[in-house]
Amino acid sequence: MKPTHELSQEHQAILLMITILEKMADKLTAGEAVDATHLEKAVDFIRVFADKCHHGKEEDLLFPAMEKAGIPRTGGPLGVMLHEHVEGRGYVKAMSEALSGLKKGDRRAAALFAENARNYGALLTQHIFKEDHILYPLADARLTAAQQSELAECFAGVEEKVIGHGKHEEFHRLLKELESAYLA
Repeated sequence: MKPTHELSQEHQAILLMITILEKMADKLTAGEAVDATHLEKAVDFIRVFADKCHHGKEEDLLFPAMEKAGIPRTGGPLGVMLHEHVEGRGYVKAMSEALSGLKKGDRRAAALFAENARNYGALLTQHIFKEDHILYPLADARLTAAQQSELAECFAGVEEKVIGHGKHEEFHRLLKELESAYLA
């Protein structure tokens, strides 16, 4: 499997979490209770699966390989993607802070969580579209089979050494649990 195909598959899990977050945001905005543990798990999924694992593979492995293949880091698609990763982290930080307030009974915290969840979802949805339809095809066109094979091996190393054995599967179980709770 090409490394970009693996990343696109991860996008599907991230998009599912974005849909779940949207439902959580709807409930919070309507004044309904949302299990704080579910909110924490959703934020953890984004921090670890979407950012540390997925964005880590891109920032530490794919993007440098693309640079070596002649795609500039600044003034092009790589720079845009990196900027959007930083912007997304800001929304996740704000969700985490709002969650802290929610646990303390701060009524405004629910609205802040919902607003930042929606902003994150909007950002990542268009970000993923650009990666799947522009960036990854560009990578596939520029990277040799040997470079792609090396990336695939490095991606597997991220799964084991950075994220932890079995953590990827654990996140997919979480998605199923939250999907049942919010999208059924």
